[in-house]
Amino acid sequence: MAYKVESLLEMSQDELDRLFRESPAGDIPVGEAKGTAIIAPGTELSEIAAKFIHIFAWHGKVFDPVSGTLKNEILPIPVEAIAARVFKAPSWIDNNECVVLDYSQTSLIAHHIRDEIRLIAPGTYLGIVFWDRDRLINFALQFAAAPPA
Repeated sequence: MAYKVESLLEMSQDELDRLFRESPAGDIPVGEAKGTAIIAPGTELSEIAAKFIHIFAWHGKVFDPVSGTLKNEILPIPVEAIAARVFKAPSWIDNNECVVLDYSQTSLIAHHIRDEIRLIAPGTYLGIVFWDRDRLINFALQFAAAPPA
């Protein structure tokens, strides 16, 4: 099933949790993804928060498969910063495989952060942000469609 990010913002937290649990890890992503923060899912605040965060704080992530890392695109004029190691491992949610974005060894600012992502549709990942082992928010990553061959 294809998911548009707008529909993820409208889902309840229980629906997002179910979708994450039912989705495969997918491949470790490559390249640039547009990011959308999902705060207060299923409420009117969700879309407003997503737009605000996208304009002023976080635009997405850029994955580098050669180094096994990523950098976040942050600030109003996007800058690549705040690196993470990228690898597959069991999820803290259900112990099934996911793609882990681990900041513990790569960032002083975000060393308490671990993200987990799973593929919910071609080019679209649903993620969860943890602070230590406490769950914070969800997010979505959308990769551009591959150019026609």
